[in-house]
Order: sequence, then C-alpha cells, then structure tokens
Amino acid sequence: MPFVRIDALRADSATLDALGRAVQEAIVESLGVPATDRFQVLVSHDGIASKLTYDNYLGIERDDGIVFVAIMMREGRTTAQKQALYRRIADLAKEYAGMDPRNVFISVTENQSVDWSMGNGIAQYVVDTGMAASAIST
Repeated sequence: MPFVRIDALRADSATLDALGRAVQEAIVESLGVPATDRFQVLVSHDGIASKLTYDNYLGIERDDGIVFVAIMMREGRTTAQKQALYRRIADLAKEYAGMDPRNVFISVTENQSVDWSMGNGIAQYVVDTGMAASAIST
C-alpha cells in the first residue's frame, strides 16, 4: 500500500494525472501491488508562491521539468525490485507525460506495518491480540 507524493513545477492537471498514472502503473508492475491500492498526492508548484529547487548533483543536468516522486511503503522490497521501479517510472513518465527521465527524481522511504492506518483509526495490518483493548480500559 504505497503512499505517493508527486511534486512538479508548473504542471497542468492533465500532466499531474499522467504522472500519477505512470507511477501507479510502475508500482503495480514492478512491486506486484494491487492496482486498487492507489493513494497519491499530486501537486503543481507555480514557481512563485511555491517552487521546487534542485541542482545538478551527480552530474545530472536537471531543469524546470523537474518532478519529485516520493514513495512511502512497507519494507520488504528487494534492491532489484526498486531498481526496476525507478526505471519503469522514468520510462512511463516520459511516455505518458513527456517528462525527460533525467528530471525524474525518486525517493523511497520504507516503514513497518504498524506505521499505517487506512482509515477508521485502525492499524489494519496489525494483528490485534486483545491487549490494546485491555490497555485502554485500565
């Protein structure tokens, strides 16, 4: 159940949608996540009131086409799966949104099952042993 945030500079709604679709498709293909596990925040920055800053770290010449993709997910994916994910996101961002792959900056943060609640104030991935209820009543 990855949670994705995509930030792009001066991207219109269609571009944000295309980027969201590209990332979701890459996650499904590369990590085997169900297609219905889609949780994304898509943000366009106008460059004035909100902006993105970047440099040419590692010799990669970035420009105003920069797109930051932050993916938070439960731990357990292999290095090979993550590398395939990065490549697929870059390829699909180019295909769907016309983004230059050199401008697609991706970061993955992993955490544990207990770190997620999908709603109703419940940690759905945690097995309840009844201890939580007894702790609340005392």
